[in-house]
Amino acid sequence: MRKLSLCLVFLLAGCATGGFSGMYQLPLPGGADLGEHPYRVVAQFGDVLDLVPQAGVKVHDVAVGRVDRIELAEDNRTAVVTMLVNGDVHLPANAAAELRQSSLLGEKFVELRAPDSPEGTLRDGAVIPIDHTNRNPEIEEVLGALSLLLNGGGISQLSTIVDEVNQALDGNEPELRATLANIDSVVTVLDSEKNNITKAIDALGRLSGRLAAQTDDIKVALDRLGPGLAVVNEQRDALVTMLGALENLSTVAVDTVERSRDDLVDDLKLLAPTLNKLAEAGSDLPNSLQFLVTYPFTDYFLNAVKGDYVNVDVKFDLDLSVLLENLENASTPIIPIPGLSPAPGPAPSQSQEPLLPVPTLPQVPQGDVPGGLTGLLGSLLGVGR
Repeated sequence: MRKLSLCLVFLLAGCATGGFSGMYQLPLPGGADLGEHPYRVVAQFGDVLDLVPQAGVKVHDVAVGRVDRIELAEDNRTAVVTMLVNGDVHLPANAAAELRQSSLLGEKFVELRAPDSPEGTLRDGAVIPIDHTNRNPEIEEVLGALSLLLNGGGISQLSTIVDEVNQALDGNEPELRATLANIDSVVTVLDSEKNNITKAIDALGRLSGRLAAQTDDIKVALDRLGPGLAVVNEQRDALVTMLGALENLSTVAVDTVERSRDDLVDDLKLLAPTLNKLAEAGSDLPNSLQFLVTYPFTDYFLNAVKGDYVNVDVKFDLDLSVLLENLENASTPIIPIPGLSPAPGPAPSQSQEPLLPVPTLPQVPQGDVPGGLTGLLGSLLGVGR
């Protein structure tokens, strides 16, 4: 008894000097072997449920460590779980942590797992962020959800829905098959036209952008449309009367066309030869119209009338000696002049036709010389002197 009391005294003294903080500091029997050089890993959880220190840490359901302590983060919304893991266990740096339960009513433990794309190595003091942690649902949550589903979650309504669907489909199998075939055809056509649909949607997007950019103009147009509609409303009776008159006119026009249809067809048939001849004339008709409008001159002559030239050289020689020489050299004088013999030449044969008689100028007295061309020629040729 004295030895037991002495052992208790030494044990209490050791706890007082070593900082004993409770039963969580005592190792549990059957726990994981941490080895000689375990390393610490910190995981952040949004909810740790009833996880306690000394809980197991497993990899593929094999115990590799234990939970050292659980603390509340500085933001008061995250739980920080510190774990001790056997140094011989190698995990990637992007490992994930999940809070699980050993059985339906068993203890909680932390499951460490490697992702599909591992990177690096998990070192001592590594932190697993909250976006890499998760937890499994509690049995209370599962039973609560099941209770909600069974009591007020719509099971009875689901039965009603199933009965109505059965009644709707009973006896309508051919129509349902035809509907499904039509849906398949529509989906096939839409799939083949997806490029055009995409272009149409893009065009609609561009149109919407332009309309959005012209919102002020559209607003002004709508504001000004109101007075126009008011005027149209005021003239509604006149518009109705006009439409009624237009209906009567169309009725009369249709009746007239129906009555004169045969005559109109005959007239068109009679007009066909004329049109054929005009078609055969081709360009001759417009060319002839050019001469007809400017007859007796060509259309080019109008350029001279407007002030252009006609490409004609005219030389006026009023030298009297030249005129007389030309008259003397002529085979038949235009005007017979007394004292002038005809130019020598071969005698006319009997077979030649007689020349037309040349009219002689009338004898005008000395004191009465006529004017005009007769007076001018008389004065030049000395007639009447």
